[in-house]
Amino acid sequence: MERRYEEMIDYYTVWAHQIKTPIAAIRLNLQSEDSDFSRLVAEEMQRIEQYVEMVMAYLRLDSRSTDYVFADCALDGIIRQALRKFASQFIRRNLRLEYEPLSFSVVADEKWLSFVVEQVLSNALKYTPSGSVAVYMETPGILCVRDTGIGIAPEDLPRIFDRGYTGYNGRSDRKASGLGLYLCRRICGNMGFSISAESEPGKGTVVRIDLRQRNGQEANPYGNVRSGEEM
Repeated sequence: MERRYEEMIDYYTVWAHQIKTPIAAIRLNLQSEDSDFSRLVAEEMQRIEQYVEMVMAYLRLDSRSTDYVFADCALDGIIRQALRKFASQFIRRNLRLEYEPLSFSVVADEKWLSFVVEQVLSNALKYTPSGSVAVYMETPGILCVRDTGIGIAPEDLPRIFDRGYTGYNGRSDRKASGLGLYLCRRICGNMGFSISAESEPGKGTVVRIDLRQRNGQEANPYGNVRSGEEM
């Protein structure tokens, strides 16, 4: 069973790399055109890439071959990279971004932490038709992403990090997978972090990522942890 599982991971890894080739080709063709339509298509292509990354993260989550490489990471670098990915959505939808450099470093796996930040930002954008998205440090070590979107129903809030749970917003949107926040919770737990949300319908949502590690470094029980020196 372990061998078959690893073979499946290998297969989907190859598939993910293969599917990125036509995506890159479409992006290249879109560069020659600057219109509302081309920008919209580019955003949808980015959404496809995000779904591919989500599938790979889900498959690798419990793989014994998954490495968590811990090193000092500049949080601003991770945030800026994520914001660049979603820049066109901010512009096209006329959403205001509130962000000032945080000047904060954290010991984490940069790839996995980037995945979490991008997922949280993606959700904020998805459910914020107008207004703003703010990225800030509430207290040292607690990263917050706040939006002025539609919010989350009180009965859904306790379950938004459960696997497959989409809630009222997800059912209305018909595009939610119920995996994004579940993966964020699992990944944060594997790195010794935690994630939580506070929301009010019609007024927006605040997602808090607590980067203050508990008991030093908590590793993925199914994976390996390596220090930055071993990279």
